[in-house]
Amino acid sequence: ISYRHLSIVIISYGEVPWGSEGQGHILQRFPEKDWEDNPFPQGIELFCQPNGWQLVPERERPSFFVSVLTDINSERHYCACFTFWEAEASEVDEDEVPGLVQPAQVFAPKSLVLVSRLDHTEVFRNCLGLIYTVHVDSLSVPLETVIGNLLTCVIPVAGGSQRTITLGAGDRQVIQTPINDSLPVSGSSVAHLFRQLGIVNVLYLFCAALTEHKILFLSSSYQRLTDACRALLAIMFPLKYSFTYVPILPGKLLEVLSTPTPFIIGVNSFFRSETQELLDVIIADLDGGTVTIPECVHISLLPDPLLQQTQTALSMVLDPELEIADHAFPPSSTQPSTLKIQDKEIRAVFLWLFGQLFHGYRWCLHIIRIHPEPVIRFHKAAFLGQRALTEDDFLMKVLDGMAFAGFISERGPPYRPTDLFDDLIANQVERIRQEECSPHKVMNHIKELAEQLFKNENPYPVVAMHKVQRPAESPGHNDPKNLAIFPPLDDVTVQLFIDHAAAKLKTAPPMVKAELNGMVPSGPPLGEHGHVLANSARRLEVVRNCITYIFDNKMLEAKKLMPAVLRALKGRAARVCLTQELNQHVLQNRAVLDDQQFDYIVRMMNCTLQDCSHMDEHGIAAILLPLVTAFCRKLGAGITQFAYSCVQEHMVWTNMQFWEAMFYSDVQNHIRALYLESHGQQESGPAAGGQELLGALELASEQSRLWPTLSKEQQSERVQKEESTVFSQAIHYANRMSYLLLPLDTSKNRLLNRSGIGDVESVSNSYVTNSIAGSMAESYDTESGFEDAESSDVANSVVRFINRFVDKVCNESGVTNEHLKALHTMIPDIVQMHIETLDAVHRESKRLPPIQKPKLLRPILLAGEELVMDGMRVHLISDGREEATGALGGPALLPAEGAIFLTTYRLIFKGTPNDPLVGEQVVTRSFPIASLTKEKRISVSLSMDQFIQEGLQLRSCTFQLLKIAFDEEVASDLAEVFRKHMHKLRYPQHVQGTFAFTVGQSGKTLVEHKTKDKNQSIKTLSKNLVKSAKRTIGRQYVTRKKYSPPTWENRSSLQSELDEDEISVSEELDQGSLTLSSTIRSSDRQTMSNVVERACCRDYQRLGLGTLSNSLTRSKNEPFRISTVNRMYTVCRSYPGLLIVPQSIPDSTIQRISRCYRQNRFPVVCWRNSRTKAVLLRSAGLHAKGVVGFFKSPNAPSAGPSQADSTSLEQEKYMQAIISSMPSYCEPSGRNTLGGFTSTHMTLGQRARVISLSQPRVSGKWGSIRGSGRLSAYNPEVGNRLSSKESPQPNGGPSEALFLRQQRAYLYIIGDKTQLKGGKQDSFQQWEVVPIEVCDVRQVKNSFKKLIKACVPSSATSEPSMTFHRCLEESEWMCLLHRVLQVSVLVVELLDTGSSVMVSLEDGWDVTTQVVSLVQLLSDPYYRTFDGFRLLVEKEWLSFGHRFSHRGAQTLASQSSGFTPVFLQFLDCVHQIHLQFPMEFEFSQYYLKFLAYHYVSNRFRTFLLDSDYERIELGVLYEEKGERKNPQVCKSVWDYIDRLNKKTPIFFNYMFSPEDEEVLRPYSFISNLKVWDFYTEETLSEGPSYDWELVQRGRQERLAEEVPDKPDTTTPKSQRHIVWPCYDSRSRVVPDAITKLLQDLQSLEAELGLPPEKWKDTWDKIKANQRAEAKGYPPPSFNSSLLMSSNLSHQRRSQGVYLPESGVGSSINLAMDRETSTTSTPVAGRPSTSTLYSQFQSTESENRSFEGILFKKGALLKPWKPRWFVLDKTKHQLRYYETRQDKECKGVIELAEVESVIPGTPTMGAPKNIEEKAFFDLKTTKRVYNFCAQDSPNAQLWMDSIQSCLSDA
Repeated sequence: ISYRHLSIVIISYGEVPWGSEGQGHILQRFPEKDWEDNPFPQGIELFCQPNGWQLVPERERPSFFVSVLTDINSERHYCACFTFWEAEASEVDEDEVPGLVQPAQVFAPKSLVLVSRLDHTEVFRNCLGLIYTVHVDSLSVPLETVIGNLLTCVIPVAGGSQRTITLGAGDRQVIQTPINDSLPVSGSSVAHLFRQLGIVNVLYLFCAALTEHKILFLSSSYQRLTDACRALLAIMFPLKYSFTYVPILPGKLLEVLSTPTPFIIGVNSFFRSETQELLDVIIADLDGGTVTIPECVHISLLPDPLLQQTQTALSMVLDPELEIADHAFPPSSTQPSTLKIQDKEIRAVFLWLFGQLFHGYRWCLHIIRIHPEPVIRFHKAAFLGQRALTEDDFLMKVLDGMAFAGFISERGPPYRPTDLFDDLIANQVERIRQEECSPHKVMNHIKELAEQLFKNENPYPVVAMHKVQRPAESPGHNDPKNLAIFPPLDDVTVQLFIDHAAAKLKTAPPMVKAELNGMVPSGPPLGEHGHVLANSARRLEVVRNCITYIFDNKMLEAKKLMPAVLRALKGRAARVCLTQELNQHVLQNRAVLDDQQFDYIVRMMNCTLQDCSHMDEHGIAAILLPLVTAFCRKLGAGITQFAYSCVQEHMVWTNMQFWEAMFYSDVQNHIRALYLESHGQQESGPAAGGQELLGALELASEQSRLWPTLSKEQQSERVQKEESTVFSQAIHYANRMSYLLLPLDTSKNRLLNRSGIGDVESVSNSYVTNSIAGSMAESYDTESGFEDAESSDVANSVVRFINRFVDKVCNESGVTNEHLKALHTMIPDIVQMHIETLDAVHRESKRLPPIQKPKLLRPILLAGEELVMDGMRVHLISDGREEATGALGGPALLPAEGAIFLTTYRLIFKGTPNDPLVGEQVVTRSFPIASLTKEKRISVSLSMDQFIQEGLQLRSCTFQLLKIAFDEEVASDLAEVFRKHMHKLRYPQHVQGTFAFTVGQSGKTLVEHKTKDKNQSIKTLSKNLVKSAKRTIGRQYVTRKKYSPPTWENRSSLQSELDEDEISVSEELDQGSLTLSSTIRSSDRQTMSNVVERACCRDYQRLGLGTLSNSLTRSKNEPFRISTVNRMYTVCRSYPGLLIVPQSIPDSTIQRISRCYRQNRFPVVCWRNSRTKAVLLRSAGLHAKGVVGFFKSPNAPSAGPSQADSTSLEQEKYMQAIISSMPSYCEPSGRNTLGGFTSTHMTLGQRARVISLSQPRVSGKWGSIRGSGRLSAYNPEVGNRLSSKESPQPNGGPSEALFLRQQRAYLYIIGDKTQLKGGKQDSFQQWEVVPIEVCDVRQVKNSFKKLIKACVPSSATSEPSMTFHRCLEESEWMCLLHRVLQVSVLVVELLDTGSSVMVSLEDGWDVTTQVVSLVQLLSDPYYRTFDGFRLLVEKEWLSFGHRFSHRGAQTLASQSSGFTPVFLQFLDCVHQIHLQFPMEFEFSQYYLKFLAYHYVSNRFRTFLLDSDYERIELGVLYEEKGERKNPQVCKSVWDYIDRLNKKTPIFFNYMFSPEDEEVLRPYSFISNLKVWDFYTEETLSEGPSYDWELVQRGRQERLAEEVPDKPDTTTPKSQRHIVWPCYDSRSRVVPDAITKLLQDLQSLEAELGLPPEKWKDTWDKIKANQRAEAKGYPPPSFNSSLLMSSNLSHQRRSQGVYLPESGVGSSINLAMDRETSTTSTPVAGRPSTSTLYSQFQSTESENRSFEGILFKKGALLKPWKPRWFVLDKTKHQLRYYETRQDKECKGVIELAEVESVIPGTPTMGAPKNIEEKAFFDLKTTKRVYNFCAQDSPNAQLWMDSIQSCLSDA
C-alpha cells in the first residue's frame, strides 16, 4: 500500500474521583473502527500532556508538538498534539444561553491529536491549526467537513510526488514526499541539534548511540526534544536505531529510565531532579548545551584519523569563518548555508563517514541460501582482519551491535532497491580514499552528497501555494465570553465522508509505484589495508625457498633457513605466502611427506597460527584448515598421521565463531557451484577468491530476479537442492571439527579444558534472529556410565561442542528437522570413529623417534663423582649475558638444547645450540652444587613451540646462572624430584654429607682396613682432647654471665655445653689437668709433632717468634713465647691450640683477659716485622664499653671491685708487655726516639703509597678511616697529630714528612668505631685507639648478591638504570674492597714505621682476618710465594677459625644465614694487588680464581668446618700421610695444587722476579680497582676450567673426534680459527708465548721419545742462563729473562708487564701500564712472535729451491712415511708436509743444526723394491734423520742440494 491513513482523536480533561491529579479522556475518535493498516495506539492520553493533566488558573496559548509512539511491531506512530485551554464551568444556570458560559476560575486542557504513520510535522501543525481556527473564529465551514476531508487525504509514502490538499475551508497545502523513503527526512533538525550542543558533544552522543549506551535529552520544549531525537537518528543513517526510542516521555512513566537496555529518550526539564540519580545514562541538556557522561560509562570514539577528519569537516560546515578568521584579507562573505541546506551538509558528513567505515562490507557477506528467501551472514572477523582494524574498539562494538545486524539483514540481499548509501559504497570509495587528506576536496564531495539529500527531501522547487488560516488576533481573543467549548462532532457525517472516499479508492486504478529492484553493486574489494613492510619481499623469498627445500628434500638447507622463516612468519604477508605455497604442493587433497618434512611443515603451521592476532587468526586459520587435513605422513601398516593432529594447540579451533564463518563460506561456494552448473557456465580456470565472492552475490541476485517466474515444482526442487547442500556441508564440518578438537592422545583432554569449550559460547560472530542453538544439545548432555571416564569425557565435550555448532548453523540456514535429527545421531559415531583411528596413530607416533631432538651428551665425571639423577632433557635459555646470545655478533650459542645432570658434586648442563649455524658445537655450563645460592621457578615460552614450559633459574656463587626449561617429555613430578635432590645435596644435615667427605666412598671401604691402625693415634688424640676439655669445664664453678651475650648470626653447629656464649669459667683452671705432657702421655708422640707441624708453628719459627722447646724451658731472652694454654681449646674454641703471647704474661692471666673479648678471642701475635720488630696482633672486639676494657670487665664475677680492677690491670699489663717487646721502646733514649725515627728510615719519595680517601672532606689519612670525619675524642693532641691539616699529597694522603715527624704511639689498636665509646686514654700515649667503620657481614652478603646480579643478570634489559656499570656501582662491592685495602695499607705503613698494631674488629674472624692477612701479604714477600700463601691461609683463615661452613651456608643448620663471601673478598683484594704488582707474586691470577672457585665447591676438605677444634673432632685436621695412597681423591686443595703445578705451569706467574723485602703499598682508589674477570668470564665449550682433569679429558676427547679418518685433500685447510670470548678458553686457543714454547717443547720431546723434562726445571735453567748472560750489563733491576734491555729499573710498578688472564694460562702482553701517568691504557694483547712471523710467510710463491717426495723414518719404533719435502734457502730450513697441496707444515729441520749429510743403509720397515743407494741420513745436533728417495740419482740430487745450502750458509 503506497499511502497511509490518518486518525483524529479529541481528548479532554476529566476528574479522577479519588485522586487530586487529573486524567485525559478520549471524547471522540475518527474513524470509530481502526484502519486495517493503521491500528490505533493505546495510551495516547498520557502523551498529549506529558507533564500530567492539570487545571490552570489562566488560559494558556495553544501549543503543538509531535510525540512518537512505537508499537509492538516496532512501527512508529507520529501523534501530533494540538492543545488549547477551555474554561472549566463550575455550574451552569438553566436560563443562560446554552453554549456561552460564565467566566470561570480555572481552565482545562483539551487536545486534538492527529495520528499518522508519516512524519509531516508542518502539515499536521497546519491542519490541526485550521480545525482550531474554524472553531474559534466560527467560520462557516462545518468542522465535520474539515475533519472528513482531512481523514480522506491520500498521502503517498514516497516517490517524490507532490500533492496539493485542501480541507475545504478555503485552504491549500502542498505536500512533497521524499523520493526515496529509506533516507530519513530531517528538515533542519540536525542543524538545530549541532547549534544547541556543539560538534564534540554531538559526536559523543553519536558514538554512544552506535555503541549502545543510554541517552537522555532534557529540554523545556517538547518540540525540541522530538527534533533532537529525530536528528540523532538521521545522522545514524544507514544504521537504524532498534532500541527504546521515546522522544517525549510522560512524567508518569519516568521509571522507564531505569531499564537495563539502551535507549534514546527525551524528558521535560521539569523532571530534571528525577534524572539525577541515574548512574549509567548520558544526559544531554539541549537548553544548556551540555552533555554529561557519568564516570562509569566509557564511550569508544571513532578510530583516530577518522575522528579528526570528521571534526574538521563538521567545523567547515558549521563555522566556515573559522578557517579564514586569521586571514589579512578575508573574503567578503562566508556565511554558512541556510539552516535547511546546512542540515543536509552535516548529514552528508556522516554519510561520508559511514562510507569510510563500512566500505567493502559486501565482500564479507556469506550467502547461505538463495531460495525461498536469501539468508545472509556477515563475516566480521574477515572484515576487521582485512581492514587491519582488529584492535579498534569502536568498530568492534558497532559490528556487534543490533543496528548493524539490522543493516545486514536489510542491505545484505543482493537483489533489492538501492539508495544513496549503496551508490556511495559501490562507486565512490576510491574517491573517498584519494581525497581523505585534503579537507577542501572532502568538502566538495560533501556538498554534492548534501545536494542529493536535499533533493530527496524537496524534489520540487518550492511553490508558494500554501494558504492556511490562522485564528484572528482580535483584541478580545482571550476574552472568555467569546470562547465556546469545542463542540461534540457528528460521527455519522464524518463516517459518510470516510465511506465515500473508500468507495472512490476502490474504483480508482491502484496507485502502485513499482519498486525498482536491481542488483546491488559490491564496490571495490577490500585490499590488504596494512602497509606492506619494505623488506617483506626478501622475507617471502625466504619462506618460498624454505618450502621448496623441504619438498625437494634438501633438509640441511631447510634447517638453516628455519629460524629466519619462523621470524618472517610474524608478518602477515609471509603467513599468507606460506599458505599459498603449501597449497601448490597438495595433489588431489593429499600430500604425503616423510617424517622430517612433516615435522618442518607442522612447525611452520604452528608458528603461523601462533603469531596471529585474535581476529586475524580467522583469516590464516581459514586458509590452513583444508591444508591440515591434506598433509600427512605414513606411520606404519596402513596408518597415516595428518598434520591436524599436531596443530591442535591453538585457541582458534575452539572458537565457535571461526567454525561458523568457515562453514558459511564453504556453503556459499557450494551453492554458487550448484547454480553455475545449472546454468552450464563452466568457469575457465580457477577464479581468484575475489571473483568467487562477487560471483556468489551476483548469482544470488540473478536467482532472486528469476524466482517469481519459476513454477512451483522448480521452486521446491531448488529449495531442496540448497537444503541438502547445506546438510552435506554440516556433515563435512562435523568431521573436520572432530579432527581438530580431539587430541592425539585422547586421555589428555588438553584443548577443551583449557578454553572451557563446554561452557556457554561467547557472542556469536554472525547475526541470527531465529537461533535456537543449544536447545537440542541438552539432550546429549547425559553422563556416560562407563568406567573409562577419561576418554568418554573428551568425546562428550567434543560431541557437545559439535552439536551446538550444528544446531546453530542448521537453524540459521533452514535445514529440515529430519536432517537435523540425523545429524545428531551421526555426530557421536563420527567422534567415536575418529577416536579409534587416533588411538592407532598415537600408538604408532609414540614409536617414532623424535626427529629434531639432538641426542643427549654425557658429561665427563670426576673420579668419585656419581650421578644422582640422570640427564633430563632441558633447554638452556639465554640470560642477561649478551655474548652467548649473539647480541654482540656471531651466531647465538644460546638457547641450547641438552640435558641437565645432577651429580654428587656438580650440576651440569650439556647440549647443543638451537641455532643450526653452530649446531655442532657443544655447550657446557656447570657449577658445584654446594655453590647454589638461589633457586627460583620460572615459566618460559620457547620460540619454537607454543607451550609455556616450567623451568628453573639456578644461581651459583661461582658466578654462574643456569636458566633451564624442562622439555615437555620431562614429567613435572620428575622436575620436582630433581629439586628435592638438589636441596638435599646443597644443604646436607652435617658437614660430613658434603662431597669432600662422601667422594668415592663406595670404592674406599677396602682402603679403610689397611690404614686403620695408623689412624688410631689421631682418633685417640681427638677423643682425649675433647674428653678432657669437657672434664675440666665440668670441674669448674660455673656461673651464668651477667651481660646479655653478643648474638652470633646463629648458634654454632656444634651446640654442646662447651658453648662459650652460655657458660663462663670463673675458677682458675686446674693446672694439673692441663700440662701438655699429661694429655699426650697416653697417646703416642707422633700426634704432638703433628700439632707442632701445623702451619702456625712453622711460621712462628720462621718469624723467630719462638719454638715449642723455648716455651717449655721459658728462656727469658725472647720477648714472646708459644703458649699451650689453649691446647684443649678450652680458653677459646675458635683459636688454634698454640698461640704466641708476650713472654712475661702467665697462662692464668690469659684466661682472665680472654673473657673481656668477644668469643674469648684475646689478642695474640701473628706476625713480626723483621726490620722494625713491630708486631701485628689480632683479636676480637671487646665486650661492653671499655676502650680496651679498662674500666671493668663486665663478664668477671662481681666478687668485688678488686677483681674488676685486676682484670683491667692485667689487660694493661698485657699491652705494656707487647710494647716493651719492641726494640725501639727498650732503647735508652726512651719513647722520643720514634720522633727521629722518620727521616732516617723513611725516604718515602716515589715509593709512598698513601691511602686514598673515601671522603674528600677530611684531609687526613686517619680522619677518613674513622669514616665520620670526627676527630679522636680521646685526646685533642692525638686527633691533631693524626689528621694534620697540612696540604695533602697529590694521591690523597697528608704530606708524608709532617705525618711522620710527629709523635708516634708504640701500639695502635684498630677498633670498631661503634665499640669504642668513652674510656680513658693511656696517660703516656703509649698506645692509641684508631676507630674505623668496618663493613659488617650483612653488608658483604647484600653487596655480593647485587654483584652477582650485575655480573650474571637473569634477563637482558635495556633500561639505563640496569646497565652493568650502574649495577656494579650499586652493589658497592668495590667500595668494600676499597675500605679493606685502605685499612690494610694503613696498618702496613704503621708497622713499617715501627709501631705495633693490634687489629681488634667484630668477632675477630671476618674483617680482622682479611686485614691481618692482607697486611702480612703486603709486608712480607714470603707470603707472595706458593708456600707462603698457603701458609698464610692455613694460619690466619683456617687455624684462627674463620667460619667457612657457616659463611658458606654449607649445611642445613647454616642455610638461613645465607652465603657471605668474606674469603672471596680477600681473594679479590689479593687480585687487585696482583694487578698492580704483577712481578711480586709467584702465583698467577688463575691460582686466585682456582681458590675462589674451590673454596665454595666442597670438592676438597680444606675449606670445610669452622675451626681447628671442629676439624679435630671430625678427625680431619691431621690427615695421615698414609691415607693419601688413593691417588684419585685429593682431600686437600693444597696437595692438588702442588700436583698440578708439577705438571703444568698454569698456576705460575712467569713474571715473578721479586725484590728483596719489598713492602707493597697498592692504590686503593676505586678508580684503580678493576672488576675481577673471575666474575664475568665463562667458557661454554668446556665449562669452568677449575676441575683440571675434566677439562683435559674433554679436550682429548674433542681432539680424538676432530682427527678425520682419511686426510681430506680436496680443500686447503684454513689456518684461521675463530675465537669466541664466551665459548673458547682463550688461554688454550691463543696461549701466551712462554706457555706455547713450553708446550711445543713437550710435544717435541714426545715426538723424539725423550723422557719429558719438568717445566719448572726448564724454566729455571733458562732463567739461570739469561742471568749469566746479563751479568755484563748494569745490575738487572728485575727479571731480565723477560725484558733484557729494560731501563725502567727505578719504577717497578709502572713498568708492569701486563698479563691478561683468561681461564687457563695467560698470554703475555708487554704493555706499559704506568699508573702514575693519567692515561693508563694497556695495549690490548699483541700477537705473539710466532704469529708475527707467520704473517710474512708466503704461500705458493715461497722460495722453494728444491722439492719432492722422500720417505722419512719416524722417531723410535715408528714406520717410514712418504712426505713432501721443501728445501728453503731463504729461511734456511728443510720443511716437510703430508702432501704437496698441504699448507700446514708437519715439521721443520733447521739447516743451521745439520752437521752432515751422508749416504745411509736401509733399516727395518724401509720401503720395499728400492735400491740401497737411494737411502741417505741427515745428522743434526739433536738426532739423525733417515731418508729414502725414489732412486739413487734422486737421492744424490737431494744430498747435493742440502750440501750446497749448508756451504752457502
